[in-house]
Amino acid sequence: AGGTLAGGAGPLAAAATDPDAFLAMFSKRQTVRRYKSDPVPDERVREILDAARRGPTCMNQQPWKFLVIRDRTKIDALKKRTLDLLSKRFETSAAQKKELKAGEIEGRKAQSIRFVEGYFTAPVYVVVLVDSESPCSGYALKHDGPIAAAYLMLAARALGYGTAYLTDGIPDEVTRDVLAIPSRYQRICITPIGVPDRWPDPKPKRKLEEMVAYETLEGHAPNLPLPYNP
Repeated sequence: AGGTLAGGAGPLAAAATDPDAFLAMFSKRQTVRRYKSDPVPDERVREILDAARRGPTCMNQQPWKFLVIRDRTKIDALKKRTLDLLSKRFETSAAQKKELKAGEIEGRKAQSIRFVEGYFTAPVYVVVLVDSESPCSGYALKHDGPIAAAYLMLAARALGYGTAYLTDGIPDEVTRDVLAIPSRYQRICITPIGVPDRWPDPKPKRKLEEMVAYETLEGHAPNLPLPYNP
């Protein structure tokens, strides 16, 4: 069923043998914040995770755990806890920022809730974890884990699915409590996987020349901040 990267047929194997198709995945991958309810077959999830586990890893320790969540009861519990925390955050903000009008705070709160609710519309979620008790765990938390998450998201895009690298969007404390994650496993992120409600419009990117220097950084201007554009 899975493992097509290892030599079988399938979209991921095809992308691996077609350089243009492979490189296209990097520009096509975008953060998706709302999904259709269409199921993601087990075979596709397995292919995505098979790609994720092939990232570089310190001393070949492969310290990852990929916690797959499909149970709608658990997803709904994650949603409720996240929205509860979000509401409390706005209550605290209202108490501290007296200069803001109540209507303005409520408007921001409603907008944030609509934004976050979209994260919980996917049929599958993967919590990317690193074992903090494995050798090289410090290195793995900084490097192995995020690289595996990036591989996962690129593989998902190659198969036509959207993802989102979520950290505070679905807080660590929420996933840890609701999903009973043992303390030895440190979360890198949680990502939905699913068919996008629609693919987002491409975000503007800096020109490559702004980010690349050859041989020396002398005379190369720092990048200026860009407008916030979630």
